[in-house]
Amino acid sequence: MSKMLDEIRQQPAALDKTLRSESKGIEALRARFATRRPSFIILAARGTSDNAAQFGRYLLEIATGIPVSLAAPSIFTLYGARVDYKDALVVAISQSGESTDTNLVLERAKECGAMTIGVTNEASSALAKLADHVILVRAGGEKSVAATKTYTGQLLAIYLLAYALGAPVSLEELRAMPAVVEGALSLESEIREKASRYRFMENAVVVGRGLNYANAFEWALKMMETCYVVAERFSSADFLHGPIAMVEQSFPVFLFAPAGVTWPSIREMIARVHSLHAETLIITDQSNREATGLETTRSITIPTKLHRKSAVPEELYTPLPYIVPAQIFAACLAAEKGLNPDQPRALEKVTRTL
Repeated sequence: MSKMLDEIRQQPAALDKTLRSESKGIEALRARFATRRPSFIILAARGTSDNAAQFGRYLLEIATGIPVSLAAPSIFTLYGARVDYKDALVVAISQSGESTDTNLVLERAKECGAMTIGVTNEASSALAKLADHVILVRAGGEKSVAATKTYTGQLLAIYLLAYALGAPVSLEELRAMPAVVEGALSLESEIREKASRYRFMENAVVVGRGLNYANAFEWALKMMETCYVVAERFSSADFLHGPIAMVEQSFPVFLFAPAGVTWPSIREMIARVHSLHAETLIITDQSNREATGLETTRSITIPTKLHRKSAVPEELYTPLPYIVPAQIFAACLAAEKGLNPDQPRALEKVTRTL
């Protein structure tokens, strides 16, 4: 068994530990933001952490109304620019906490008067020492180069940050996530069987929208780095503006399909690529009966209803459990291809760039 698959299975415990350990600090942060709310938020990250930041952009803007931007570290590392971060909250997200350019963004932001937060899995890292406040992902050591449990930990940390900023995020719903992820893990045998169909796949497209747009990036990244599949990722809206031209018979298209406001566009996408005789596989849950009942596509269905009428938007809590079947799929596909997902060629666990 690969370390990657083992670490995927550790996620319920890691999520539970993060929630229990970080709750006190998050409540203190919530009290601080109640008296001084940032005017805008900047998220800085690279790689898988950048996909978590992409999720953060959607969640924080939707749930708090505060404008959010993704940092471009090259502005500092290559061009030496100075940016006015007064009244900003700058959040750096890094599994190792040792990403040179991400940490430089945080350092420059502090010099310009911003409040800074670090999200990391390493309490003794440079990032943890640099940030004004740390949300520590309690995932334990991650030995596989392909990040899995730290990604879901980062998503959870962003939910907690949204809560601290006054968003209508339910801590009770978050406490239910470890059990929901356990349900997703129970699909491993089914996912392994489905992955075997794609053993000779060389190219693919992954589609998501809204809160699950970041997951499209992350699923594609996992297939690229562990399975050596050229996987492009798109919003369902952007895909119709040109990239759909690459789809032909048997071309693999993977989609995230929660119930809610994004489902109509995903449903349209499924119909369009089916008309082109593409090969489709969706990740959904029991809330979306229309998706699970489609005869034109294969599905991986998380055995939980994740549609929450009390939440805004109603698919608010889907991204965290939805990525788990995608992680399992990538690990199983790598095994089918005779590859070692723990040591992808030309990659190292910690990447330092300027």
